[in-house]
Amino acid sequence: MKSFGSAVAVLVLLMGGVALAYSQWSHAIEEGDEALAAGRLDAAVASYARAEERFDKIPAAKQLFAADYDHAVANELSARYRLGRFDEVIERAEHAPESAAPHFWTGCAFFEKAAVEEKRDARLGWLGRAEDELHKAVEAAPDDWDTKYDFELTTRLAAELRKQPKTPPKQLMQLLRPPTPAGKPTKRVG
Repeated sequence: MKSFGSAVAVLVLLMGGVALAYSQWSHAIEEGDEALAAGRLDAAVASYARAEERFDKIPAAKQLFAADYDHAVANELSARYRLGRFDEVIERAEHAPESAAPHFWTGCAFFEKAAVEEKRDARLGWLGRAEDELHKAVEAAPDDWDTKYDFELTTRLAAELRKQPKTPPKQLMQLLRPPTPAGKPTKRVG
């Protein structure tokens, strides 16, 4: 009975050591979360990128701690998007796991690129790519209403832009507003 108790004690000690080591090893994720919550987006991106590098060095860790890895990747994509680094979002999302919503972030980045593009053919191209990516995002997360909304908005905007391709970038969102009779604003009640 003594040897069994000793074996259990050694096992518990090893498990504690592994948990402590993982806590130290994944500390960059916690730092990224704190920076993101404080609005320090550049620091958050750096911390999440550091965590991803650690996961890349040990591929088995991506599987063992998939939730932490996915969390770091998703938050990094979000922070890069909020910083307006749309090309980086698109590039990083190519290698992101599905559970990090890479199609959503890529679709949003393509949409933003379309919104500022002056050349109409390029604008339609970016918007078409946004539509494709957001469609994939809806397929990946069919219960996410925000993703559905973004997909529908992008689809409607792309359809209207195809009808009126000469619309300048600053007036894109006006394509979604229904025209009012004689240019009068609609009366709101209540």
